[in-house]
Amino acid sequence: MAKPPFSLEGYKVPGATDTEQGRPYDEGETNRAWENFLTFGDLRRENAPVRGVIEDSWQRSVKSGVNAHCKGSNLVASPDDLYELRLKNDDLLGSSAETFRRVAQVLGDAATMVVITDSNGVVLDVGGDQRTIDAGHDIRLEIGAAWGETVTGTNGIGTALVTGKPVHVHAAEHFSEGIKAWTCVGSPIRSPIDGRIIGIVDFSGPQAIFHRHNVALAVVAANHIELALSEKIRIERMQLLEASISRMPGMNSADGVVILDRFGRVVHHNDMASVRWRRIAQSQDLSIGTQLVPTSEGFLVKDLARGLPEELREQRIEPLVVDGVVKGAMLVLASRPRANPAVFQMSPTAHVAVMSAKEAIVGCSEALLQTVEKVERAALGRTAILLEGETGVGKELFARLVHAASQKTGKEPFVAFNCGAVSKELLGGELFGHAPGAFTGATREGRPGRFEFANGGVLSLDEIGELPLDLQPYLLRVLEERVVYRLGDSKPRPVDVRLVASTNRNLKQEVAEGRFRKDLYFRIGVVKFIIPPLRERTGDVEVLIDHFNRQFAATYSTEPLRFEATTMELLRRYSWPGNVRELRNLIENLVLMTLTGIVTPRDLPEDFREAAAQQLQARLPAEHGPTSGEGEIARFDEMERRAIERAVANAGGNIAAAAEKLGLSRATLYRKLHQYRSRT
Repeated sequence: MAKPPFSLEGYKVPGATDTEQGRPYDEGETNRAWENFLTFGDLRRENAPVRGVIEDSWQRSVKSGVNAHCKGSNLVASPDDLYELRLKNDDLLGSSAETFRRVAQVLGDAATMVVITDSNGVVLDVGGDQRTIDAGHDIRLEIGAAWGETVTGTNGIGTALVTGKPVHVHAAEHFSEGIKAWTCVGSPIRSPIDGRIIGIVDFSGPQAIFHRHNVALAVVAANHIELALSEKIRIERMQLLEASISRMPGMNSADGVVILDRFGRVVHHNDMASVRWRRIAQSQDLSIGTQLVPTSEGFLVKDLARGLPEELREQRIEPLVVDGVVKGAMLVLASRPRANPAVFQMSPTAHVAVMSAKEAIVGCSEALLQTVEKVERAALGRTAILLEGETGVGKELFARLVHAASQKTGKEPFVAFNCGAVSKELLGGELFGHAPGAFTGATREGRPGRFEFANGGVLSLDEIGELPLDLQPYLLRVLEERVVYRLGDSKPRPVDVRLVASTNRNLKQEVAEGRFRKDLYFRIGVVKFIIPPLRERTGDVEVLIDHFNRQFAATYSTEPLRFEATTMELLRRYSWPGNVRELRNLIENLVLMTLTGIVTPRDLPEDFREAAAQQLQARLPAEHGPTSGEGEIARFDEMERRAIERAVANAGGNIAAAAEKLGLSRATLYRKLHQYRSRT
């Protein structure tokens, strides 16, 4: 469905009277009316120049306890809450992107910012004039801030939510004193499915920008977003139906079929489903659009069966995959009872790219698996992602997972760039490209930057904290406007890039100390993950040792190493400050340097033994004395003794079983036990 061009000719704002639209505005009179209202609780004059919609909103603001002298929003969502909100409203954000671009063309250089909020008035995205966006930070008109009437009083966003109609609030008409220098126009965005308000599109700026046609422009913008949402839903519904057809062969013709979208809503069902539904779930509605499965993430999760109403959990449910991404599910109401409860399993051929990226992230710990699942979920959106973590935790692997999980054609580029790998002078040209001869060292013909190379795909910027302050506004501009300007060139080049930034720094602290822009931090950190260090990944050390041992053995055409129990216990207890990278390098060293094929503590590199001994010294009782030289080996022997005693105890005294568990012969185990007993 083609989107109609913007046109304001003959447009009248729905729900507003001619008197309301044409009523003259007098700032001085309106201010006096506001002061009287705060003093006496009413306008005190029948002919006070205040529109009815504004007076009603002032009354609600007072009842809500809003501070009339506040400077703007005082409620801002935490990064985690904002991540959930943006993920939940991903369709709204995606459908508004094109409207943002068109509105910017209509407004030209007007000092206006465009705001998209959720159904509670929380700002999800901003666009438009950068100077106005910067000024918006002063009143907290920024991503994550709440602008409902109960928070900030009368304003275009909150009042439009309450009235359900387009609203303009001009200067002194605002209830809160701190935002009376602004004017704003808000228009509700309604769901194409059930008509409920799902967000607000708002135009805001200084008083001078106000024109009555802005109200119509806001309504047109809201309508365009609704059209884009409707088209997206229609396309996804057709894709789900096509995906479900491929699963029909082999099904019993008496089975009922219910198709759910990724929000858990019913999009289709066959006639047999209606018959069986009345028998199985008499209290449940099966009409199109019914929210059958409650989801907060905005898509179906792996344990979908547990989200079904109790009476439906014995039914079969299968994922519906479109372009390699789970977009919905098929609930089969079997004609005969099933012996096993409903399960949600991925097709073995689905998600080839995703599975490949996930296989590169080795581990089985709960901390790691939860992070992988969350990153995979976040990849379904389009917002930037920030990965924080210590050096060596594998942040680029997670960036590649985002790329794999967000692919549609399988041909989208992935470009990785380390901001700390080039000098400050060359960094701008590497990121944004440069015109011919733009600076000393620039090429004669000019060249594109990493953003252009990544167009249509994912750009992974490692060590984002190394980006100099003077380049940060350029990065922010690219993310806000979705266009890049090469250095020395005024030509805008549109780019569609998903940014995945990563850092081993605490960017929040960098912001507090003035080394990183606050607005850029909020832009790249809407969705933020902390990759767990290896010391917090219980059980992963053994898994990674086995993985790298086999990998390097194959690389160097040798047999995998065997690790003595003492050595394995030492590696397990080590804190791994260099994380997975340190472990990987150690195993490669051992594969190359170990001569016997069995790794003992003495085979470990000297610097590693020293670091491990220092850690052990802090953990073991003080009576063992300092650790160095022979004392270090003695400490390893103590660890070996503990490992052997634990293995024998776990085997119930069965020496053969304990020896097999430890990777030792029975003779060796008997000898070591004899040595320990003779010492005591």
